[in-house]
Amino acid sequence: MKYFDENSTLLEIVEKYPETIPVFTSNGFSQMDDEEQRAKFAKSISLKMALMLKQLDLKIFSNLLIEAIEQDDTNIDATLAATTKVDDVEALNIVGLLPCPVRIPLLEQFNNFVKAYSTENDLIINHELKAASMGLDWVENNIKGVTDSKDLPDLFISAGFDMFFDEEMIGKFKKQDVFEDTTKLEKFNTLFDDIHLKDPKGHYGIIGVVPAVFLINNKELDGREVPKSWKDILKPEFEKRVSLPVGDFDLFNGILLNIHKHYGDEGVKKLGRSLLESMHPSQMVKSDRKKENKPIVTIMPYFFTKMVKEGGPMSAIWPEDGAIVSPIFMLSKKEKIDKLQPVIDFFASLEVGKILSHSGLFPSVHPDLDNNIPAKNKFMWLEWDYIYNNDISKLIKHCEKLFNEAIG
Repeated sequence: MKYFDENSTLLEIVEKYPETIPVFTSNGFSQMDDEEQRAKFAKSISLKMALMLKQLDLKIFSNLLIEAIEQDDTNIDATLAATTKVDDVEALNIVGLLPCPVRIPLLEQFNNFVKAYSTENDLIINHELKAASMGLDWVENNIKGVTDSKDLPDLFISAGFDMFFDEEMIGKFKKQDVFEDTTKLEKFNTLFDDIHLKDPKGHYGIIGVVPAVFLINNKELDGREVPKSWKDILKPEFEKRVSLPVGDFDLFNGILLNIHKHYGDEGVKKLGRSLLESMHPSQMVKSDRKKENKPIVTIMPYFFTKMVKEGGPMSAIWPEDGAIVSPIFMLSKKEKIDKLQPVIDFFASLEVGKILSHSGLFPSVHPDLDNNIPAKNKFMWLEWDYIYNNDISKLIKHCEKLFNEAIG
């Protein structure tokens, strides 16, 4: 099902899907928030023409609209194309959150795979793969109160550290040796040669990462040097001048953890003092248009920097000490590996890697893929020794407390 196409008028889109209005208004279409102006302006301009005028990418913006539409539970998510869950002891149950910008193409490919695999093997695959914007609470509902690993879904996929390392959630089952990484990728993409992403204990699979980079409003620097590292944004001159993706828990908690690892409690406090406000990335790329309280530095997923208008006041900076990454984890139950392996192979495939990397700018770990990122661009990653030697869930709570107290 197509919600709209490039020739749909803006009025057609918002009348059918009013939940898309904030996407338009946060990206420079202020008229869309006023019913009278909207009736005059939006009925005669197509989506393609409107985005050309604003110099916004059609594919990226369309994905933002689709994300907004599919967050509305009253709409049928036709892209999921999944039947009602079938209670069958032999069925495979797949649960997870997919990065919003690539969810649609990933689901299209996965639905094709499921149809073929189920037919060939006479096996049911129940799958619920929601948009990452729904948050981990939805995934947690699949494991709350579960004490026996047999009652867990057979495969989890999601970015972030929150749930996968919580001793009250997935962590306790990991300690029981329930999961096994069988992605068959003996070596990750050379882009990650300087960090050690592959789990040495063989529990957690990783198929890609979400990198956090800087967006600088050059007009607001006012004599300050351009910040080029995470250490730079902790300086006093950037207090109350940084926008952070606080609502994006997967990425934000990865930022908190890495800042704490490198700069301790005081580093997290400095990050809190630097906070001006939290914005959705689609708002961040237009933050230079705010009348007041303009951030100098906006920390955001690399994907959204491609929406920045060339020649404008905003410029993207890849941190010299590395873009902090939130891995896209995949956890597979060992007891179901025989039947689950083709599903694992699908998500670890070159085809999926291309969708992650080329459509979403989420670098893939697949060794045969060109991620189109210069080799000089580094990544900052917690490293597995640090993860296994710390209670990550407690550490996140500790960092959140320090951060919130510092905001004041």
